[in-house]
Amino acid sequence: MALTKDNKQATKRNRYSVLAAFYNFSINTALPALTNPCNSAVIKKIFKRPQPIQWQIVDKETVDEIIFRTMNTRNRLILELMARGGMRIGEVLNLRSCDIQERNLAIKNPKSGRTGEIVYVPRKLLIRLNGYVNSNDIGMDDRIFPISYVAAWSMVKKAGKLVNIELRPHDLRRHAATYASRSGTPIEIVSKVILRHADLSTTQRYLGKVNDTEAIRWIETLYG
Repeated sequence: MALTKDNKQATKRNRYSVLAAFYNFSINTALPALTNPCNSAVIKKIFKRPQPIQWQIVDKETVDEIIFRTMNTRNRLILELMARGGMRIGEVLNLRSCDIQERNLAIKNPKSGRTGEIVYVPRKLLIRLNGYVNSNDIGMDDRIFPISYVAAWSMVKKAGKLVNIELRPHDLRRHAATYASRSGTPIEIVSKVILRHADLSTTQRYLGKVNDTEAIRWIETLYG
């Protein structure tokens, strides 16, 4: 139990699986009389596989309304970069003027561990971002949004309250992926271009569950 204390259920399950595999290997190769304690029904129940999380996805109309109601230019740009470009909040806050390219944004030291990544955003958003940089005399090596993660998180939460919802920064990234997918964008583009995931299965966990209203709307669009 010491190996799993205070860990999430997914971590507990992974460590249980490794330990069970170790005992099975020992039994099959050298110690056939050994009993695998991980095969106990009680232990299996404690370390059962966690249920997959079904994220609540914010629809486009709600996101558009949040952005429209956000009057502060800086805050609006931050929201749009996450909702339109699928950027992580940390990536947005680390953006510098020199990262703005002609048709995209360069991400240095990305979460993936690669040397760099490219983020594609709508051209009109890129133009407004450039305008913000120029109007505020932001230097080439200066952060465009020099605020803390806590301040940005609080801003996003307040933006959600404008339309009476609980909003977190990553909700906007999930929205970007789900909206692109539901609009017919190939899953490979959603994964490799918008979310920049190495594994397609990671992307599939981001995509929201289809509700009845949305299913009916798609069927009517296709065959109505």
